[in-house]
Amino acid sequence: MSSIILPGRRRGVRDKLSRLHWPLIILLSIIAGAGVVTLYSVAEGNWQPWAMKHGLRYLAALGVLIGIAMVPIRYWMALAYPAYFAALLALVAVPFIGEVNMGARRWIEFGGLQFQPSEAMKIGLVLGLARYYHGLRAEQVSHILYLIPPALMVGAPVGLIFIQPDLGTALLLAATGAIMIFVAGLSWRIGFLGVLGGLAAGYAAYRFDVLKEYQLKRITTFLDPERDPLGQGYHLLQSKTGIGSGGLTGKGFMEGTQAQLKFLPEMQTDFIFTVFGEEFGFVGAVSLLLLYLAVIYAGLSIAMQSKLHFARMMTIGVVGTFTLYVLINTGMVMGLAPVVGVPLPLVSNGGTVMLTIMAAFGLVMSAYVHRDQDMYRSGDL
Repeated sequence: MSSIILPGRRRGVRDKLSRLHWPLIILLSIIAGAGVVTLYSVAEGNWQPWAMKHGLRYLAALGVLIGIAMVPIRYWMALAYPAYFAALLALVAVPFIGEVNMGARRWIEFGGLQFQPSEAMKIGLVLGLARYYHGLRAEQVSHILYLIPPALMVGAPVGLIFIQPDLGTALLLAATGAIMIFVAGLSWRIGFLGVLGGLAAGYAAYRFDVLKEYQLKRITTFLDPERDPLGQGYHLLQSKTGIGSGGLTGKGFMEGTQAQLKFLPEMQTDFIFTVFGEEFGFVGAVSLLLLYLAVIYAGLSIAMQSKLHFARMMTIGVVGTFTLYVLINTGMVMGLAPVVGVPLPLVSNGGTVMLTIMAAFGLVMSAYVHRDQDMYRSGDL
């Protein structure tokens, strides 16, 4: 049977603004504020080159979030597949027209601006999978025939991103896809077989030299950073030293030696959590993690309140990606995960990632503003 969306009462802009999840916006703003403070410290008490830009980027991205939230969820549902395939097409184009930066071809220049298709795919994949599972019945989710399309939807962009090479983003997308497929109702048995398949694929990549030499070194360094303390292990050892030296309450704002004496590399991006932990200590680090936890809780709460299955799946996908960002970055700087270049959301410097995260939460906010929309099958009317 065909299905339609009943949008309910039309709402004006003012009414929609009043329905925004303002506690979530406040949480995101506090986290971004922590990023501004830390970037100011990294630059030795200067607003340039990172802190001022970070604050302005957040304000612009917040406008994008609110703008996306104003659009009814049914329109995002209609655009789900086009968004996915547009991002996939951009990824296909990267090897041919992409710009090389730091040894990797990941960027496309268009109209004088550069964008990273892999970032667009983080949203496109969530939308595409949410739209696909919206149209399935519960008993179809674990059927082998209905598992092929989502497997291809995840596998195609993961493969294209892996060869750029960008192992961190490839793993992030694969994990996001796995979360959404599992939450959609995949049986535990098939999920367990999927995990075994993933482990086997990882071993095969290691055994048959699929990974590049520097990627292999990141894994071996994670297991034993002392093996190369002045080379591949330097980043991780300095990071762990910085976090450990922060103690309970930290050394104080702009008093962290690892950052101020430039022992710590990539302080403004991948290892910014180390700077924060050294200056504000265990209390500060836990407080920041609790803010992230509150954002995750708010997102899951929005998912549970959404009547539309597409909105629930989309929100879970966004929250899952955000959670993975936090877990991978913080685990990486504490030596609990390999260094794969995943930034700390809303704290690390970087305009593209900031825009991606805020646009994704704009979709979550749209689900909340239009949470009373429901899906009825035509035969039920």
